[in-house]
Amino acid sequence: MEGNGHREIHPAAAKEKVIIDTDPGIDDSVAIMMAFNLPSVEVLGLTTIFGNCTTAYSTRNALILCEKAGRTEVPVAEGSAEPLKGGKPNVADFVHGSDGIGNVPVTDPTTKKAEQTAAQFLVDKVSQSPGEVSVLALGPLTNIALAIKMDPSFVTKVKKIVVLGGAFFSAGNATPSAEANIHSDPEAADIVFTSGADIYVVGLNITTQVSFTDDDLSELRNSKGKHTQFLCDICKFYRDWHLKSYGDPAVFLHDPVSFAAMVRPEFFTFRKGVVRVETQGICRGHTSMDMGLKKFNTENAWSGFSPISVAWTVDVPRVVAFVKELLLN
Repeated sequence: MEGNGHREIHPAAAKEKVIIDTDPGIDDSVAIMMAFNLPSVEVLGLTTIFGNCTTAYSTRNALILCEKAGRTEVPVAEGSAEPLKGGKPNVADFVHGSDGIGNVPVTDPTTKKAEQTAAQFLVDKVSQSPGEVSVLALGPLTNIALAIKMDPSFVTKVKKIVVLGGAFFSAGNATPSAEANIHSDPEAADIVFTSGADIYVVGLNITTQVSFTDDDLSELRNSKGKHTQFLCDICKFYRDWHLKSYGDPAVFLHDPVSFAAMVRPEFFTFRKGVVRVETQGICRGHTSMDMGLKKFNTENAWSGFSPISVAWTVDVPRVVAFVKELLLN
């Protein structure tokens, strides 16, 4: 219904059901608070994974974020503590602090994690509402791959999976060839990307275009946003790492950009192609996309798989404005 230049939206009709698979993580924390602040999104749960910190710390931090947001009804289901093939997981404590949230003193959560594993939670929620539940995957794709292994019909029941990951025709950040989330469990990523689900991938070629400057962080800190003080506190560690690593204090908004791609796809353009992930050698974790520019005479490792949507361009000012809008709310 239109009136006075504004469009009325019935919240019940407009709500998008989302599960956030996450490794909070400083920029994950920003994205989660954005999701909690957007009325058109119903966060069904947070599932946790290693990456920015250990899975145990991810679970702790997810519970803390739910409590800070006053959203203790949102379940937190703990995921895998290691990649599909086992072994010690990669943990980016040098980027996010030893606790994942910038080593800022916080009170331990009083709420408890769900009894279900992350994979079981994903399977159950998607099965309860086929075609209605989207997954925002902000960390390594281990939990998503485990859900597919647990229930192959997951890929036909999930509405869409939006993945933060990959480095498409750009440099990696874990190695010169690979982005951190994919590099942390390339076997899982290859399973997900070739599963046939409706997948949208937002890689470093997009997320490194969008950042907060010191002025942006000061604007947040000086605002009346409910959680901006906490978010700015944890961003200090992240900001200092960016200055040390890139020579620039501006912080990349990897996870918030991926959330924007889920709920505001009009800010982006996407290109379709089959994506495979290298699982061994010096290019382990590299995402390789067949853009369909050539018709090959013989079958290859990309043949026979469904194409996925890869973010190709981004309207940077609109995304930055959207992130600020939700955080300043």
